[in-house]
Amino acid sequence: MEINISAIDNVQIVTIDGEIDSSVASQVTETIIPLVTEEAKIIIDMTQVAYMSSAGLRTLLSMHRQATAKEAHLILVGLSEEIKDTMSVTGFLNFFTVCTSVEEAKKQL
Repeated sequence: MEINISAIDNVQIVTIDGEIDSSVASQVTETIIPLVTEEAKIIIDMTQVAYMSSAGLRTLLSMHRQATAKEAHLILVGLSEEIKDTMSVTGFLNFFTVCTSVEEAKKQL
């Protein structure tokens, strides 16, 4: 798994490439949580994430809680149908703004 971070117009764009499972969930958390500051704008591009385990879901929930506490904006982009279905069934999808592209996400901010 690889994580890249870029900044465009005060928006942090985090691109994740690979599977998010228990072996890398802590790496995702350690990389993204420091970006969640007061009123931060963060887009997490998951276009290249084909699989996410329950550890990945917990990681997303943790990020959501941090973002809510700090009034930050967190948008997920490019969820696969499988991940979107899993998040829907678990109720996690209701916590997030989900967009199909980074450009669409920027407009939401």
